[in-house]
Amino acid sequence: MNKRLAHLSVMAEVAPPLVVTDPNGTYVDATFGRGGHTRKILSLLSDQGRLFAFDRDPEAVVAASEINDERFRIIHAPFSRLKEELNARGVDQVNGVFMDIGVSSPQIDDASRGFSFRMDGPLDMRMDTTSGQTAAEWLAVASEEDIARVIHTLGEERFAKRIAHSIVQTRVQTPIETTQQLAKLVADVVPANKKDPTQNPATRTFQAIRIHINSELDELAQALNASMDLVVDGGRIAVITFHSLEDRIVKRFFDEKAHPEKGIDSRLPLRADELPRAQLTEVKRVLPTPQECDANPRARSAILRLATRVRAGRSS
Repeated sequence: MNKRLAHLSVMAEVAPPLVVTDPNGTYVDATFGRGGHTRKILSLLSDQGRLFAFDRDPEAVVAASEINDERFRIIHAPFSRLKEELNARGVDQVNGVFMDIGVSSPQIDDASRGFSFRMDGPLDMRMDTTSGQTAAEWLAVASEEDIARVIHTLGEERFAKRIAHSIVQTRVQTPIETTQQLAKLVADVVPANKKDPTQNPATRTFQAIRIHINSELDELAQALNASMDLVVDGGRIAVITFHSLEDRIVKRFFDEKAHPEKGIDSRLPLRADELPRAQLTEVKRVLPTPQECDANPRARSAILRLATRVRAGRSS
């Protein structure tokens, strides 16, 4: 691992103690990154505790090899495969699942990964560099309509159609293969943000393409469902998100599982004991402290959502 590309984990002192309810239990860090949360969780476990970490980034898996601890195991897989990968290793229940969604600082700071418009590099954007289509490959073949839809839906970019048209017109003459090419193309057709002049015009476009290339929102939804199957009664699920699309998915998921009665037609003549039982309780939102935001600007957009699993037979 390149020591220069450091990563300061957000809410590393706050989140792990909220997840670890039993020091002897089995836990999952679904997004290893560079191991900041993993190391904190391990520090809270007894000799009998176990921790499985997931990451689809090969460089993160290499970084995990630096942790020499018999209680720890890294799994090179997307967190959507939590259940399958753990079941294959004889684990069908865990005491808690933690997720830190998004891109890590080392990924952003490494120009060769193609996540950042601030440095020139190949337009890759894959979390797992061993498989899948790169951003450049997708932009070379996607229709103008699909490009516009992705940028509008996943980037919440109101100039999505204008950007998509420019991409399609440009690629006829020149392949769009580098981050600087794409950033300049977007800047040429998107006016500066009057509310935030410091924001790069390509910010939303890069976010959208990255989310699409890595199927990030689908991965998150699958991981949440897998966590519900894995976490024991009284165990916890905790998720840190950094933008509204991700947070909306987590918030709605927790709300639906904590209040399933909201989906029932109120006109139906059902008794209280006939209503569906809550599967989550103690749903909370936790924000980073002002002190952490000052020390780590990345924390400013972070939201931690936490919930406790409720199995059949318990009420909320």
